[in-house]
Amino acid sequence: MLSGTLGTNTLEVEVTNVSKHGLWLLLGDEELFMPFAEFPWFRDAPIGKVLNVERPKAHHLYWPDLDVDLAVESIRHPERFPLIAKPSRST
Repeated sequence: MLSGTLGTNTLEVEVTNVSKHGLWLLLGDEELFMPFAEFPWFRDAPIGKVLNVERPKAHHLYWPDLDVDLAVESIRHPERFPLIAKPSRST
């Protein structure tokens, strides 16, 4: 008897640590640091929303609870992707 895989095939991604300086992502066997200075959307976000990350494609990450989309390359080389959008501020 053969067992089939159920559900959707997803690529591995996990937030492995969060500190006052930023967060670490594990993408397969690669670990990347995301400093809050470069990725301000995550600085004041609730931890549960930061941990809920999806990797729909090898080069794309999505945080559905925060409505944040990022290219993996922008995490590897943030200097190549100047910050254009600003994090929203609650008033």
